[in-house]
Amino acid sequence: MTPPALAGIGVVLLIAGGLVLRSFGVAYRLGRLLATVRPISIEEAIAAGQGGDGRYVRVDGRIDSETDFEDEHHRPLVFRRRRLEVREAAGWRALDDQREAVAFEIRAGLAGIAVDTDAIDEGLVVIPREAIGTAAEARAYVPASVKDGAPVRMRVQQVSSVEHAVVLGVPVERADGSVALSAGAGRPLIVSTLEPDEAIRMLAGGRRTRPALAAGLLVGGGGLMVLAAGWAIAEAVH
Repeated sequence: MTPPALAGIGVVLLIAGGLVLRSFGVAYRLGRLLATVRPISIEEAIAAGQGGDGRYVRVDGRIDSETDFEDEHHRPLVFRRRRLEVREAAGWRALDDQREAVAFEIRAGLAGIAVDTDAIDEGLVVIPREAIGTAAEARAYVPASVKDGAPVRMRVQQVSSVEHAVVLGVPVERADGSVALSAGAGRPLIVSTLEPDEAIRMLAGGRRTRPALAAGLLVGGGGLMVLAAGWAIAEAVH
């Protein structure tokens, strides 16, 4: 074994680890952002928006709205999304997507910053409610082109005005002078009612094997690269 060969193995392990992480798709990107973007105060986020610096930031606080609406259990909501999906070879495909939303903001103390509800999409991280069946069981809602035996699910995601949230986005000054967090800088608006660690576990689907495998490959690859570099330096010195 030589230093270049050792380094080559390290590179292969790093690439393999990266591929395992990317197999999580959008969830990997959301988890990485939740893990790496450090929180700032709401006052700092507002100042960033007024300054137009385009930074992607994170703020934490409680959800507040003057116009929340109730669900069937009388919980006050600010956002609800219902998606009817069918399972195909490439994954779940949406058949119907309905959204209800009202203006809301994130508050901490006396400070508050609005959230751009129109930008809430793939970055919504909440514990969903799901009902799974077949197209035949939901035929009144499923197009005739979907075969009776095809798996379908109704997936409901909602945000309540009594929850705390972690929000990541770009502060943008609006026409009325207020500042709202929105998607930007090539990144999605993330609204999570879970703490980052819990959100990352949920995004991984509760699976431990693949994340552990990715971590092992990355650590092993990095270690081999360091060992190869040290070996090469030692040979050069002698």
